[in-house]
Amino acid sequence: MSPENAPKKLTFAFCTYNRANRLENLVSAMRAQSCPIPFEILAVDNNSSDSTGDILKQLTQLPGPVLRYVHEPNQGIVAARNRAILEAMDSDILVFMDDDELPRAGLLEAVADAIINEGAQCAGGKVYIDFSQYSRPAWLEDEMLGFLAAVDYGSSPFWIEDPATPIWTANIAYDMRLFRSDPSLRFDERYDRKGKAIGGGEDLAMFKSLFKQKARMRYQPKMAVIHSIEPWRLTRRYFLKLHFLAGQKSAFYELPIYEKSYLGIPPFLISQAVRQLFKWINLIRSSKRANIRQLMNVTYSLGQIYGCFLRQKYQHDA
Repeated sequence: MSPENAPKKLTFAFCTYNRANRLENLVSAMRAQSCPIPFEILAVDNNSSDSTGDILKQLTQLPGPVLRYVHEPNQGIVAARNRAILEAMDSDILVFMDDDELPRAGLLEAVADAIINEGAQCAGGKVYIDFSQYSRPAWLEDEMLGFLAAVDYGSSPFWIEDPATPIWTANIAYDMRLFRSDPSLRFDERYDRKGKAIGGGEDLAMFKSLFKQKARMRYQPKMAVIHSIEPWRLTRRYFLKLHFLAGQKSAFYELPIYEKSYLGIPPFLISQAVRQLFKWINLIRSSKRANIRQLMNVTYSLGQIYGCFLRQKYQHDA
């Protein structure tokens, strides 16, 4: 990359909602990062009702990289992330992490390596789950950690050429030319999550959009954050509801409308749900314990059925 085209500014952003008690440690860890180009810290306050605004104002006065914060009154993670994109339009690189995380040393150096030196348009790295404060439930198997935003594809970087290796906004960097050249490339409001609600999927939708566009996406393991999980997410109820809502949204927004259906529900979805249910029952019979992973498949199928029903009802009422 020629010197005149080399990035000159990076925006290190996080969106926050009612986590005032985490902000001091988070901003301190972000300011401690080493980066080969100048960087600012951007906090998007998504209409918090606690002391977030006051704490952010105090933190702007401390030494180190500049902390800039904005208030986004439109409640929802999609509005907050899209506001961050708008605020970072004059930056060359935008890095996202979440307000319940802490960056590990070397994160921004790894971002620069992936985007500046290797030419990635999007890069993501490891997301470690922190169980130091709340113990990990015995039923929470390794294969399920991805539903808590965990990412670990190994210790070697690689170009992402398979949709089965997604990277999340819990730890991701974008070349801002992606957004400047395409004003329609934004986080999808259909996959919004407001406040402490369950659900979302806006980052997966963005990943799919970039993958479809054949953007150069890089997994860089030296990009790493520690993700702190609140106890209410370490429950079976959370995982089941998460999958029900994911199934509902996938059916409502993504499945085609089938000619043969009842109340908008194609018969194959009912058959699929029945098969998943019987598979779960057989697992209980054989292992003498409930298999939460298979029950998640059941709730996803039920969510798809409900999503098709809602879509048909919405179209009928429109």
